[in-house]
Amino acid sequence: MIAIIDYDAGNLKSVEKAFDFIGAECIVTRDKDVILKADKVVLPGVGSFGDAMEKLHKYDLVDTIKAVVANNTPFIGICLGLQLLFEESDETPGVEGLGILKGKIKRIPKIGDMKVPHMGWNSLKLSGNGRLFDGINDGEYVYFVHSYYLEAEDENIVKASTEYGVHIHASVEQGNVFACQYHPEKSSDAGLKMLKNFASL
Repeated sequence: MIAIIDYDAGNLKSVEKAFDFIGAECIVTRDKDVILKADKVVLPGVGSFGDAMEKLHKYDLVDTIKAVVANNTPFIGICLGLQLLFEESDETPGVEGLGILKGKIKRIPKIGDMKVPHMGWNSLKLSGNGRLFDGINDGEYVYFVHSYYLEAEDENIVKASTEYGVHIHASVEQGNVFACQYHPEKSSDAGLKMLKNFASL
């Protein structure tokens, strides 16, 4: 069973539908016991870093997430879920993230007529044999919607990157923790394959 964490941060239905589509049993929940007993856990989300952290604290999910990671349960953060795994974000200075991974979330700089937020399909440069990318070709296109991007402290955890005015760490993997800045659930067959790879861990 895959637990999709519900903390009022949107985008839950499309993630749930994607897992249903690939035949993976999942449940949307904020019940700590259900989350801790799940085989795998997903932290999706769209919205602002500060609001999201406030809601995770409100629903007493911060320690639950840290316990899931400590228990070596496969865990994936998607979009805002990736950003929350890190220590801080330019979006909400002074608000601490989960700090499970080391790095900063920075605002995408406005360069020329480049639009921010970054919305659309970008190709991924794969590196380091990430387990999410088994059977995925280098250069595969995935769908992004974001104004902030990850700069990981340790480049060894970066398994895919992309370019949008700056070099963006698009997907990371460290032990049982995975994260994608893009939306695999909205990234056609390639994205569904990544979710299937996660579900098969």
